[in-house]
Amino acid sequence: MADNRFDKRRNLNNHHEVSPEARKLIGSTRDKHPVYLEDGKTIIFISDITKEKETIERYKNRGFIKT
Repeated sequence: MADNRFDKRRNLNNHHEVSPEARKLIGSTRDKHPVYLEDGKTIIFISDITKEKETIERYKNRGFIKT
C-alpha cells in the first residue's frame, strides 16, 4: 500500500475548528460597517458606525478624497 503521508498532511492542515477564533478573524469584515468614499470607488470598513462622518472628514483632510 502507498504511503499516506500526503493524505495525512492534507487532513491535518485543514482542521479549521482547532484554529483560534482570533486567527480566523484577521482581515475579516464581519461585524464592521462599510464607508463608501468617492462615490463607491473606495470602500473602508470601520467598527463603529457612529464615527462614519468623522472618518470621511479625516480622509478628506489627508487628501485621499477628491471633492
